[in-house]
Amino acid sequence: MDPRGLDFDLDTILAGLRTWVECESPTHDAAAVERAMDLAARDLALMGAAIERIPGRMGYAGCVRARLPHRHPGPGIPGPGILVMGHLDTVHPIGTLAALPWRREGGKCWGPGVMDMKGGNYIALEALRGLARAGVETNLPVTVLLTPDEEVGSPSTRDIIEAEAARHRYVLVPEPSRPDGGVVTGRYAIARFRLEAVGRPSHAGARLADGRSAISEMARQILAIEAMTTADATFSVGVLRGGEWVNCVATTCTAQALTMAKRQADLDRAVAAMEALKPLGEGVQFRATKTVVRPVWEPDGATMALWERASKIATGLGFAIPPQSSGGGSDANFTGAMGIPSLDGLGLGGAGPHTLDEHIDEATILPRTRLMAGLLATLD
Repeated sequence: MDPRGLDFDLDTILAGLRTWVECESPTHDAAAVERAMDLAARDLALMGAAIERIPGRMGYAGCVRARLPHRHPGPGIPGPGILVMGHLDTVHPIGTLAALPWRREGGKCWGPGVMDMKGGNYIALEALRGLARAGVETNLPVTVLLTPDEEVGSPSTRDIIEAEAARHRYVLVPEPSRPDGGVVTGRYAIARFRLEAVGRPSHAGARLADGRSAISEMARQILAIEAMTTADATFSVGVLRGGEWVNCVATTCTAQALTMAKRQADLDRAVAAMEALKPLGEGVQFRATKTVVRPVWEPDGATMALWERASKIATGLGFAIPPQSSGGGSDANFTGAMGIPSLDGLGLGGAGPHTLDEHIDEATILPRTRLMAGLLATLD
C-alpha cells in the first residue's frame, strides 16, 4: 500500500482539529478533559469504532478506549494488534484561548495543545479515516487509547496504559516530532517530588524574630536543589505555594520538583539525593516525597526494527525521520520499558509547546498523516 495515493485534505483536517483545540482541557479540570474525550469519542464512533469509557480516578478524568473495526470476528482483540496512544490533557488553563486563540497564518496554526498533542492525535484518526475511505484494511486490529493525565506523569492511568499495551504487538505514540523531524525511540527517566517546608508562625510586624519562615526555608532549598543539576541529572522546582497573610510569618510552603536523567542509575541516585535532603534553617522542617516516576526507555532491537519500517515509509514519502532518545517524558516511557516495540514522536512539527506561542507547521500535517497511515496499513 502506497500512502502517497491516499486522499487527505489539509483544510478538512484543520477544521476538525480546530474543534479539538478550542475545547480546552487542562489536566486538573476533569470536567473539561471529559468534554475533550466526548469530542474524540464521537469522532471515533463515526468511524465505526467500539467505544469504551474508562472511569477516572484520583480526581482526574477518564479514558477513551476505541477498538476499530477489523475483519477478524469474535470479542475483544483477535491476537496482538496496534495500540495508538495519546493524551488529551494540556498544560494550558481554561481561558488560554483568549491569549492563544486558534489562528492560521504563514503556514502555521496556533492554539493551546495544538502541538502537544491534539494535533498528533487528530492526524492518527485522520490516517485511519483515510485508510477506510480507500478500502484499505490494516493487517492487525487497531486500538486507540486516549488518556487524561500525561502532563502530570500519568498517576491515574499508568496501570491502564501498561495493561492495554501488554495486549498489543506495537505501540504508536503521536507526540510532537523532534525539531529535525525525527521520531523518538527512547525517553529519559523522570521523577517528580512534593516538597514541604514547615516553619513557626509569628506576627510579621510585631514579633518577626519569633517566627521561622517556611517560605524562606523553601527558597534556600530551591537554590540547593537546582544547584544539584549535572550532566547526568537535572533538577528543577516549580508550582510554589506558601503563606496566607503577609503580616504572618509563613508556617507552610509547598512546591513540586522534577528530576530527569538519561540512565536509570543516574535517576536512582538523583532520587536518593532528593530524599536525603535535610532542613537548611534553624527551627524548621523540610522533606521531599517522591510521587510519580517514569522509567528510562532505552531503544532495543524490536523498537529499532519498528523504526526501520517507519523510516522506509517516510523515505518513500520524501522525508527522513532520524531516531533519537529524548527528554520530556511520555507514556511511551512505560510501554518501551516493558519491552513492547514503541515508536514515539510520530505527531506534528512545530514549536512552543507549553507556551503561549504553541503552534504547528502546516507543512508537516499531510506527510505525517501519510506516514501514520502507511505504518497502520503495513505493520504485521
